[in-house]
Amino acid sequence: MLETVKTFDEIVVCDMESTDATVEIAQGYGCKIVTFPKGDCKSAEPARTFAIQSASSDWVLVVDADELVPQALRDYLYDFVQHPDDIRGLYIPRKNYTMNKFLPSSYPDYQLRFFIREGTEWPPYVHTFPVVKGKTSHVPKSRKDLAFEHLDDSTHASIVRLNNYTDNEVEKRAGTRVTLFKMIFSPFIRFCKMYFLKGGIFYGVSGYVYAKRSAIYKFTVLSKLYEKQIGMK
Repeated sequence: MLETVKTFDEIVVCDMESTDATVEIAQGYGCKIVTFPKGDCKSAEPARTFAIQSASSDWVLVVDADELVPQALRDYLYDFVQHPDDIRGLYIPRKNYTMNKFLPSSYPDYQLRFFIREGTEWPPYVHTFPVVKGKTSHVPKSRKDLAFEHLDDSTHASIVRLNNYTDNEVEKRAGTRVTLFKMIFSPFIRFCKMYFLKGGIFYGVSGYVYAKRSAIYKFTVLSKLYEKQIGMK
């Protein structure tokens, strides 16, 4: 990721007390490194507002460690800030990869990642967008050359992340009632949507894995919510 953003004015890396070589690698790129206490955080979202406000530029682009930024997007954003009019945030399309294959069925997967720093806050829950004070717009989805490239995790890594992310999802959806009907049919509907309606069926094993992971995620969230509902510890 760092290689694709090295020409930006400033790179802020928010480290959540990592134990690998993250800090050393970031230092090699001349990044500004800030540390957010990990505590019992299950995802990066609780650290995002802290990281955003640690930047010195008026405009901020948020990039995850598993995303690549094409040069065309960098140039587009630099041109945009010269004449933003009354726009204070931009949704950027994202290309998702599963088993090293780009799945057009998941495109454009818009993410609100470019915005005015001042006044912007990110809710501390997984799969949320920042709260931007003002109007937002979208990078044209027809410009696939401007999309983030979202790389895929291994199955092992995705399962580890699944557990952490669904814990955070349960916090976000506290109080949601779960029935047996919902637990049976919601994951099934999610799979059918991703595999048939969104065209995963046309992309072989990659399309099947993408749809299946999505259904498993849905089932895991519902199962954990039901545990809360019946008072399991």
